[in-house]
Amino acid sequence: MPSILIADDHPFSLMGTKVFVESLGYRVVDCCSNGITALNLIKLHLPDIAILDINMPGLSGLEVLQQVASVRLPTRVILLTMHREKSIFEKANQYGVYGYLLKEFAQNELDDCLKKVNQGKLYISPNLQSELVQDKTHSKDGLENLSFAERKVLALIAEHKTSKQIAELLFIAEKTVEHHRANIIQKLNLPKEKNSLLVWATANYKK
Repeated sequence: MPSILIADDHPFSLMGTKVFVESLGYRVVDCCSNGITALNLIKLHLPDIAILDINMPGLSGLEVLQQVASVRLPTRVILLTMHREKSIFEKANQYGVYGYLLKEFAQNELDDCLKKVNQGKLYISPNLQSELVQDKTHSKDGLENLSFAERKVLALIAEHKTSKQIAELLFIAEKTVEHHRANIIQKLNLPKEKNSLLVWATANYKK
């Protein structure tokens, strides 16, 4: 059976996915909870398939996928996400994703997804057509509601600056940066997950 690596920063999701995948007869070679470790383990094990949560500390699943594609590793990547923005889905396609599942449907679809991806076929959740939303009717409308300060913070997030770095660059308190982050997430109607703002900013935001 194919070898599989799983990365998810939510412990219950990580272990639940591992148990489910193993119950299907697959060999899980490793698990981890952040993107940097996931990329290193993919390079180490060269698993047939990697199942990655998009929102992870260190590197997002999308960034791990990009790195895997850029150095032409043979591992086929499946992304699990709560994001419904079409631009993030299109970015994943651009980087050569093999599977793209919304988390709420993953339990029902992961078996079929793994079978297709193992055959070298692309699997996109049949629910995506109705669930994905155009950015201009979802998050991008919210950009008009951002203050000048929030736009400056968002631009620096898109450059992968930390809150501490942003505070130093803008000469404001780190707590103020975190306040801006919370406001931006609310105004853009993003999932309240770790790195959800970074994932969105990387895929969408241009100064």
